[in-house]
Amino acid sequence: MFAVLKTGGKQYKVQSGDMLRVEKLAADAGETVQFNEVLMLGGDAPVIGAPLIEGAAVQAEVVDQVKGDKVIHFVKRRRKHGSQRTKGHRQQLTLLRVTEILAKGGDKSGVKAAIGAGSVGAVAVAATETKAPAKKAAAKAEAPKAAAGDDDLKKLSGVGPALEKKLHEAGVTSFAQIAAWTEADVADMDEKLSFKGRIEREGWIAQAQDLAKG
Repeated sequence: MFAVLKTGGKQYKVQSGDMLRVEKLAADAGETVQFNEVLMLGGDAPVIGAPLIEGAAVQAEVVDQVKGDKVIHFVKRRRKHGSQRTKGHRQQLTLLRVTEILAKGGDKSGVKAAIGAGSVGAVAVAATETKAPAKKAAAKAEAPKAAAGDDDLKKLSGVGPALEKKLHEAGVTSFAQIAAWTEADVADMDEKLSFKGRIEREGWIAQAQDLAKG
């Protein structure tokens, strides 16, 4: 039996016992995590989700937190500044061993959901990912209250409603998060959201530090 799961914006085909490297998860070595976004189950009776299979899950043991191969970014600004820069980046990854594939009952297993380490806002959402429809409705009703506490990211230079939505989808909702970004975080956001150096060019981190102080 195999499963196709989704995590970190990518899809993976896995079987029990497989070793897997995924985008960094908020979990320590030795912990067991559960992927609830299962797109397909294969075997004697294949099942295809629409888009997900309700109740299906993949459980895995965290082996270690590792880094991917070094990627070289070369940026040349010909029109504005005539400057160029070469920067290396190693993506942070989590090494996993798949332990079990559940065709049903994943929503009642009680195993910790696999959440991306860079997605702070996703932690609150993860708790309701596999709840019953009635609980999902309750979570949606409470969503506006949670959103009311978010910072207005449109105060950052070059950020409009569309870009603010992208940041929210990536789990970035406050100036404090942006103010704490490291070089690796900036490179990760550049790659994930195709910012093309905008974060450094617009000086978001310095602006966020000032705005976070109020």
